[in-house]
Amino acid sequence: MTGFEITGASAADMELIRTWADEEGWNPGESDRFAFAVADPASFLVGRIDAEPVACISAVRYGPAFGFIGFYIARPAVRGQGYGIRLWHAGMERLEGRLVGLDGVVDQQDNYRKSGFRSAWNNIRYEGVPRVNGAGGGAGAGGAGFEVVDAASLPFELLAAYDRRFFPASRDAFLSAWTGLPGRTALAAVRDGRIEGLGVIRPCSGASRIGPLYASTQAVAVALLHRLAEHTPDGAVAVDVPDANPAATALMASLGLAPSFEAARMYTGPAPEVELAGLYGVTSLELG
Repeated sequence: MTGFEITGASAADMELIRTWADEEGWNPGESDRFAFAVADPASFLVGRIDAEPVACISAVRYGPAFGFIGFYIARPAVRGQGYGIRLWHAGMERLEGRLVGLDGVVDQQDNYRKSGFRSAWNNIRYEGVPRVNGAGGGAGAGGAGFEVVDAASLPFELLAAYDRRFFPASRDAFLSAWTGLPGRTALAAVRDGRIEGLGVIRPCSGASRIGPLYASTQAVAVALLHRLAEHTPDGAVAVDVPDANPAATALMASLGLAPSFEAARMYTGPAPEVELAGLYGVTSLELG
């Protein structure tokens, strides 16, 4: 492995990593890298051969006890030569002593199990144009006792506290960027001053992706989903839905969305406690 080195990612590397992920069929958001960069600035690692990038991984630290692995890619020309596993070890060393999560594609799950990860649930990507007559109807703002508002109109500390119910660590800097980047729409469902749902949609090279999608009821989820879909060129959306919430998967099917991709949410220890009943779509398969 003469000439191989591991370095932090530059801004140019971050754009390259997005392109690689797109080529893998992951359909990352066009501006995701800007939010990812503030989550943990040193978390993106690149493997280089004679200064040429050939592999990448992200190893994001959240708070003192949780971490998440993502963007684990070795370019096809160098696979099977040991470069990827060296980068894997560097990423895992960065998260040593923490509970670590990842979303593993089907053909890599056995390898992750060998590294101590165990499946908690599957995230199924549902895609399509949501039907108006799905479960919960097409309830809009105020149609069921709640109002759908621009999330930016709410105090950020309320959004951060709400997000914390569905994610195992605080991630305020990331959440602020994720919900506020140009070109995105973030909507919240509010009832009697309480947040009962949150959804963010972002443009991608394929269907616009919604994530997170949190909701107290199916009616709230439907209202948010339909309102978010209005901000796409053709109404097509993609949502990564945990099958540990059967109400969520049933809802997506009732709306006419079809499964297109699957990854297992895996952890190195017991799955952290989050409100799965309200988790209709995870934020990102790359950073949790």
